[in-house]
Amino acid sequence: MNQVIALLIAALLCLFAPASYAQDKPNIVIVFLDNFGWGEPGFNGGGIIRGAETPRMDSLASEGLRLTNFNIEVQCTPSRSALMTGRYAIRSGNGTVPLGEGVYGLVQWEVTMAEMLAEVGYATGMFGKWHLGRTEGRFPTDQGFDEWYGIPNSTDEAPYSSLQGFAESGVAESYVMEGKKGSVPKTVRPYRLDYRPLIDRDLTDRAIDFMKRQAAAGKPFFVYLPYTATHFPTMPHPDFVGRSGKGPWGDMLMQIDSYLGDLLDTVDDLGLTGETLFIFTADNGPEALSAGETSMTVETAINGSSGPWRSTLFTGYEGALRVPFAARWPGKIEAGRVSDEIIHAMDLFPTLAGIVGGEVPDDRVIDGIDMTSFFLGENEKSGRDGFIVYMGNDIFGVKWQDWKLHFKEQTGWNGVLREYTMPRLYNLINDPQESDNVLFPHTWVPKAALPQLEEHVVSLKKYPPIPAGTPDPYAPPN
Repeated sequence: MNQVIALLIAALLCLFAPASYAQDKPNIVIVFLDNFGWGEPGFNGGGIIRGAETPRMDSLASEGLRLTNFNIEVQCTPSRSALMTGRYAIRSGNGTVPLGEGVYGLVQWEVTMAEMLAEVGYATGMFGKWHLGRTEGRFPTDQGFDEWYGIPNSTDEAPYSSLQGFAESGVAESYVMEGKKGSVPKTVRPYRLDYRPLIDRDLTDRAIDFMKRQAAAGKPFFVYLPYTATHFPTMPHPDFVGRSGKGPWGDMLMQIDSYLGDLLDTVDDLGLTGETLFIFTADNGPEALSAGETSMTVETAINGSSGPWRSTLFTGYEGALRVPFAARWPGKIEAGRVSDEIIHAMDLFPTLAGIVGGEVPDDRVIDGIDMTSFFLGENEKSGRDGFIVYMGNDIFGVKWQDWKLHFKEQTGWNGVLREYTMPRLYNLINDPQESDNVLFPHTWVPKAALPQLEEHVVSLKKYPPIPAGTPDPYAPPN
């Protein structure tokens, strides 16, 4: 009889072990849109006034935490580097979007979010745009991801093959790639305009398949889904063309919202709602490309919305830095909570490590802050008063509490660059458009804001940044 009881207890332990393990280490899904402005979702005042309602985005925000002051770096590559490493992109040598065809991206010495999660037992899958290396040793599967399907660079390469002169240029065509950890990714198909409207559907389906496979295996999963939407050119899937009645941008909003719903429904249908931390955000503010600037049609040009904030990507303004953010984790993150605390994308690395018991490297500067207690509602303050504002490798300013100091200003992605002998100061509460310089009489603000810049500059001297294009193997100087 004792043996029978022991067997029953063992069976019960096996039955309940996966659920207990998943609660300790939640599944993690990060949906990371490309050039998606703060003002696009309904939960930030967009949605229907941008061409289509966004019910799934809005319900996600209402079921969890909405951040109104979530910040990122202002270009695609730097923002992805900061997210993956928990460090300012200047440190990893990825402060600017690469324009050449040589070696770029993350050296293998860098520790990514995926590597940290893999170390504590996560299955890691990436489906979408990488933009942190396109040569051997620099792909996602070299940086902690078990599998990857997507594009190594950016969607502006999709029109290349249809443009005059490209065939004779000698420039390599862009490809969709697929790979698994331990092998070099293979090219799947050219990334051309015929596939541009279809790719995000495929990325969604592959992410869903990955979640289902890991759930069946009883393994916690990390899904990183950096969509190609809403990067130029704006070309919705055929299933959504004309559905909004408001043009391609409205159609694209409907598409994004629908795909987000598919992902959320999958988590719910798998019975993993309470065991999954689901994050929805973007890599930087919107583009603002007219048809004349792109040599394309009005329909494929992008005119995104940064809401009340000034300007777009490739500037130091809030319109480039602030992006939508919503996080759902029922039972852990309070539903309906809204915060204007300053958070930066590089904070997600140490925060996720804090949540799952992962290890944050202690042999390098980590600029991110562990905000576990903030996200779980144990602390109303994020612990971050501000950060350094980079545009490329140049320091454009410093953000501190409700204030912004600008040493340089660029009016738009291709606008006029101004450099000041005296910094300009804006109060972001009274002046979200950053147009009214109030340095006088508020000269006390630089005294409060600049110590973080001084500390940052000292750290760059003590721990020199990795030069862009540095080959592997890399070892930091003593």
